[in-house]
Amino acid sequence: MALTLTLTGPRIAALATTAVLAIGTPTAYAALDSDSGSATAKRGAPYVETRLFFGTERPDGGPAVTDKQFMSFVNEEVTPSFPDGLTVQNGRGQWRDSNGKIERERSYELILMYPTAEAAKRDPQIETIRKEYRRMYAQDSVARSDDRTRVDF
Repeated sequence: MALTLTLTGPRIAALATTAVLAIGTPTAYAALDSDSGSATAKRGAPYVETRLFFGTERPDGGPAVTDKQFMSFVNEEVTPSFPDGLTVQNGRGQWRDSNGKIERERSYELILMYPTAEAAKRDPQIETIRKEYRRMYAQDSVARSDDRTRVDF
């Protein structure tokens, strides 16, 4: 059984329109994702997002850092420098220690956001937080990640 398709003026126009849209759509979406600024307005102000990763197991074999101890640390060591807000998330982490052993532990992720104009002021505050946690809880390290972002409250 054969199917015959007859292309008349309106059908040709519809087919041509469909082809143009199919070809042009990836280009249109690419323009929306570009950083050219012409396709979309940038929302929010420029900020830095700093993430700190705190382990809870002690390398010296002492008791793990408890939720109560960590929240006390946040209240006493972090909040005074970042009273406008922060986020704490529970996690499970792993890393290779200096002896090559894979360590797995309960962890916390602390997220701080601040205007890029304050980055020079905030950096030493963040480094003090990292240093104090390492000292207080006998940690080898507190990982840090910084990203530029845009924030709108």
